[in-house]
Parts: sequence; structure tokens; C-alpha cells
Amino acid sequence: MQLAALMASIPPPPFDGFEIGPVKIHIYALCIILGGVLAFWLGGKRWAARGGKAEEMYDVGLWAVVFGIIGARLYHVLTVPDVYFGPNYDGTGDLAKIFAIWEGGIAIWGAIGGGALGVWFACRRYGIRMPAMADAIAPGILLAQAVGRWGNYFNQELFGEPTTLPWGLEVEADHFNFPAGLPADTLFHPTFLYESVWNLLGVAVLLIIDRRFKLRNGMMLWSYIVWYTLGRIPIESIRLDQAQTWSLFGLELRTNTWTSVIMFLIALALLIYSIANRPKTPEQWAEANKLYRDDRDEVAEAANPDILDDTADNPAATTDDDDPSRP
Repeated sequence: MQLAALMASIPPPPFDGFEIGPVKIHIYALCIILGGVLAFWLGGKRWAARGGKAEEMYDVGLWAVVFGIIGARLYHVLTVPDVYFGPNYDGTGDLAKIFAIWEGGIAIWGAIGGGALGVWFACRRYGIRMPAMADAIAPGILLAQAVGRWGNYFNQELFGEPTTLPWGLEVEADHFNFPAGLPADTLFHPTFLYESVWNLLGVAVLLIIDRRFKLRNGMMLWSYIVWYTLGRIPIESIRLDQAQTWSLFGLELRTNTWTSVIMFLIALALLIYSIANRPKTPEQWAEANKLYRDDRDEVAEAANPDILDDTADNPAATTDDDDPSRP
């Protein structure tokens, strides 16, 4: 009977963290950290496979993480202002909660936007070509999102509408995120699981496509955004958490849904443009495979004299895996 009940639903998490002395370690934070580690591990392997130095991925990653965290929190605060500023900004909110990041409230679009700004800044600092770095790290970002979504499970947050499906998610009835007015045994769509599975599938699909077609000049980045938003739009539409809505073209949708729709259209257009202008000649392939800017030596040495060594990589060099003559 217990096994049947377990198979009929996803139970709530047994805990949301653990204490080490006076400090509580939240599983939510560990999921975010693990996702970041995996992102830059995969990105570093892809960067090294193209002839770069894996440690450069971590140099760039540090800036991306800092900017990403700031961007993620700012986006969340701006899209759910009532909690922090009160309804209609009447001052009845709790401004101190803006900094309570351990309670949740990391918006992925803010993280992507802030992280992209961090990557751009680091690439300028170290003389790295932004499109090459973005293509290398894009599948890793999707992997990080897949792992990070499990933090929502441990926080019992961002779940979907009630459901009778056998994989419905249980939420503790006395948890502050449990919707008022619903029976205690209500099951909800496990949107964290939907997105995690979709993102993991996307990592596999993108890596397979890249291995076959060599996505360059931002093509991997645009492919990542197209894949992610294609799944995020329907998942976002069934979430129950509080969010601002906007009415456009007769449709009233959540802010994140509109953002996903807009980003999907932009990324799809740029992907089509990139495919239409895909490198064709050996010279074009050599240019597409460059990892560093032409002024990389001067830029990187001025920013960090230790980043270069006496045997710097040839910017135009390609690996066997990047041979344009291969199908």
C-alpha cells in the first residue's frame, strides 16, 4: 500500500537544508552551486576541445556568476514587486527581503541577462571572442538550469496547477507556499521536474547537433535559447506562484511568459540568419573557429599579465574536430 501510494505521487522533500553550527545550509543553494560547477566543467571541456585553455572558462565563469546572481535577483524583485515594495508600491512591503536570496527568488531570465553581461565583460577583459565563448558554454548553462530546478523542489515552490496525474507533486499543507482554499491532499504539476527533464534532453540534443554540424558564430547560443524557451513557455503557463501579468494583443500572460516568447522569436530569427550565413569556405571556417580577438595579447596582458604564457595558442588554429572539410 505504501509503495502504491509512493508511485501515485511525488512526495514533498524530507528537508530543505541542514545546519552546521549556527549556519543553515539550504539545499536550494547547493543545487544552484552544483549547477554552476557542472556548467563550467562542461564549458571548460568544450573550450579546451576547440583549442582554448580550460582555465579561461573559469576566469570568465567567475564574472558570469557574480553578474548572474545580481541580475537574477533584480529581475525577480522587479517582476514580483508587491512582496518588497507593497501593492502599487505603497511602502507596505519588506525591503529587507530583497537580500534574502536564501528564501528563493532567483529569476532565470535575470541570471541569463546578468550572466551574459558578465561574459561580455570578461571576454573584453581577456581578449576572447564573445561568440566563441558563448557557443562553448551554452549547453552547460542548460545543464545548470536542469540541476538548479531541483532547488525549487526542496523549497516547495514554483509548482504548477492542481493535477490528478500519477506523478503529481505533494506539497505540505502547512507550508507557506501551499495555495489557500485547496484540500490538504491536493497534488500539483511538478513544473520543476518538467523543466529539468526538458533541459537535460536539450543538452543531449544540442551536443549531438553540434557534433554533426559544428555550430559556430553564435549558432549554439541561439539554439540553446530556442530550445529552452520552447519548453519554458508552456511550463510557465501552468505555474501558480505570484507574478505580474501583462496584457498584449488581447492575451494576459505572466511576465516570464512574455519574456520567453520574445526571446524565442529573437533567437529563432538570429539562428535562421546564422544558418543562412554559415561558413562555407576554409577561410570562413578558420575565422569562425577563432577563439581569441586579434588584439588578444595586448588586451589580456594589460588586464592580467599571468593569463598568457610563452606558448600562446594560435588564434586561427583548428582542431581535427573542427576540420571544415568534414561533413
